[in-house]
This record gives sequence, C-alpha cells and structure tokens, in this order.
Amino acid sequence: MSAVQLPVRTQAELALIERADHAGSLGDDRRQEALDILRQHGLPSRRVEAWHYTDLRALLGRQPAVAEGEAEASFLTPFLPHSVVVDLGRGAAGNDVERGVAVTQGYGAPSLAGTANRLDRDHDTVRVLNAALGAGASTVTIAADTEVDKPIELRALPQRGGSQGASTVKLGARAMAVIVERAPPEGAGAVSTAVHTLELGEGSDILWIVVQEKGFDEAHLAQLNVRCEADAKFRMFVLNAGGAVIRQEVHVETAGEGAAIIIRGVNLLADKQHVDVTTTLNHNAANTTSTEIFRNVVLGGHGVFQGVIRVAKGAQKTDARLACNTLLLSDDGDFSAKPELEIFADDVQCGHGATAGEINPDHLFYLMSRGIPQAQARALLVKAFVDEVVEEIEHEAAVEALEARIDEWLAVER
Repeated sequence: MSAVQLPVRTQAELALIERADHAGSLGDDRRQEALDILRQHGLPSRRVEAWHYTDLRALLGRQPAVAEGEAEASFLTPFLPHSVVVDLGRGAAGNDVERGVAVTQGYGAPSLAGTANRLDRDHDTVRVLNAALGAGASTVTIAADTEVDKPIELRALPQRGGSQGASTVKLGARAMAVIVERAPPEGAGAVSTAVHTLELGEGSDILWIVVQEKGFDEAHLAQLNVRCEADAKFRMFVLNAGGAVIRQEVHVETAGEGAAIIIRGVNLLADKQHVDVTTTLNHNAANTTSTEIFRNVVLGGHGVFQGVIRVAKGAQKTDARLACNTLLLSDDGDFSAKPELEIFADDVQCGHGATAGEINPDHLFYLMSRGIPQAQARALLVKAFVDEVVEEIEHEAAVEALEARIDEWLAVER
C-alpha cells in the first residue's frame, strides 16, 4: 500500500487556512471549493511563472500576527468628495444610489480555474484567496445612456484580519462613470484581497481609480478583469503608496472594434516593501488601441512590473504600447521590469520598453544654480516625474486628490 505525502505547509499558509476556516459558513460551495484548493496547493512560490518575481509563499511568511483592536477608521472617509459609497456585500452606504445605478448583493463570480495571464497554476491564486477568505460581493449596474454625476466608491467592509471585497460592474451602452477602488490601512498583519469584474457596453466610458495605501505591515492582493465591447473606452489610474506585500493584477480584453485602453500608474516604494503590478492587454478585435505607462519611485524595497500586450490573429490595425519608467533613488531598492509582446497579426503598430536610472544630474544642477536647495530640487524633479502621468487623467478632482497623496508620501523623511 502506498501513502500520498502531503506537502509541508509554511506558517504563512497554515495561518491563511486557519483564517479562511473562520471566515464564514462553509455552506457556500464556492468558498468551500477555494478552501479545498488552498489546503491542497497552498501558496505559489517563485517556481510558478506568474509569481516568479513575487514569491508569495515566502513573502507572506514575513507578515506579523494580526493586531488586536478595530480596523483603521480611514475607511469611513470617501476618497473623492460627494462619492456614492458601495459597501460590497451589502449595498450603498451614506448616500442613495444615483439615477440609473442599481446595486444588488452577490455577483457573477469569475471561475477559480484558468488564469488571465496563463502563467499561474491550474487555478487563479488571487481569486482562490478572495473566495476562501469569504469576500463580500455586489453587482453595480449602470443603465444605458446614463452619465453618473458622482464617483462610485467600492468599499470592502474593514476587518481586523483584512477586508475581502468582490464586485461585478456593468455599464450599458454609452454609459459614463467614475469608479474608485480603495485599499486603505486596516492594521498590522492584515491580508486583504479584491477581485472585480468590469463589463463595458458598446460606446461606454469609465475612469477606474485604484488607491492602495496599506500599512507597511499589511498585504493586499487585487485583480481587475475587464471586457470592452465596440467603441468602449477603459481609462484607469493606479496609485500604490503603501503595503508590505502588494500584488495588483489588471487583465483587459477588447471584444469589439474601436475599443480603447488607457492605463496610467504610479508606484511609490520605500524600505522593505514589495509591490508587484502585473497586467495583460488582450487585443481580440481589429482597430483597437491601448497605451500603458507606469512611473516608479524607489527609495527602498523591491518593485515588479510584468506587462504583456497580446494581439490575436485577425486583430489587424491594433495600435498598442506600454512603458515602465523607474527612478532609483537609493541603493537599498531595486525594480524588475518585464514588458512583453505576443503578436499574431501582421498589420499592427506595437511597442514596449522599460527604463531605470537616477535623477538627471544636469537637471538637478540647473535648479540648484537658481538657488533651490538640493533636497528641494530633488523633490521637484521627482514630483514632475510622476505628475506627468497623473495629469493625464481627465478628472480635476481626482488629479487634485492623487497629487495630494503623492505629495504627502514624498514629504515623509526616510
């Protein structure tokens, strides 16, 4: 008789399994399936290609124990003024839902099997953790031809061990909206997850803003899956300004001609942080466009950018470009960039690139020669480096709020 040897689980894996065991009723089939996968397969290591630069098995092992007490109160304040706040799994909070906007509990959850970047295991790690930890979920439906005046903020209810949120957001044809996805601090040792699905109807237009400001002893794993129908416009801005272990995945598919993808992001890294942004832009229809630019400021820790543009056979006239630009301001930090192209059509314009370096000494000398102190001159150059992509957002209140957050981060002495 042969015995099956079960893999040895790390303390981080055992702690997550125990946390998932107490996350809610095991009567939920999806959560039970995810928990079984977590027990059987554990967390990915660098041997899994999708997690090669982010060894989750080792990184979560550095997390401290969950702190006692309540979650941080920063959840209570909307990021943008006059926002409609949606408590995932419950509905709208604080304000009535806007005209043409419906919020219902539950959502059409993406399958745990299969992965958008095709490099994970037989199941999607972020989705498994989100389901196993008992995510609260909502569906937000915006009617056709509706222009939502107020931003809609998605909020997973704070938990001492970390919030777990999920949603499906559906925009009807020619609808317009601004969505804010926030990840504020919750407490030492928290592990939070978020899985969102966005369906853009024909000719719709959305600005999706991600603001991640976790504490420097917290982990946050997030995923956004987007499908764009004909002439839909998906605009996104990502700000990572905190967290000990961060993984932000963005997977976008163009399903109709004329669809456009515009992604901008800023990663601010300090000592001992690990921030990973992984994106896939899948062009499956002809005459579609995408541009993606991330700017990274590294004072310490380790940053990762994995960006793939895929152009399917028949997706002719695709125009797609991505860039990752990094300022390395300390010997204590590093950044790994992996931009890729996979092109199966012959009439396309595609490009990708990555740069890394220090502040241009000529620019620094110019400012100092005008009487600006060196520290202030460096700060001005760093701010100009990141503000260039922030200012591309076509939303004045969002630009002001994001620039204020970036200024606060840059002002802290490290």
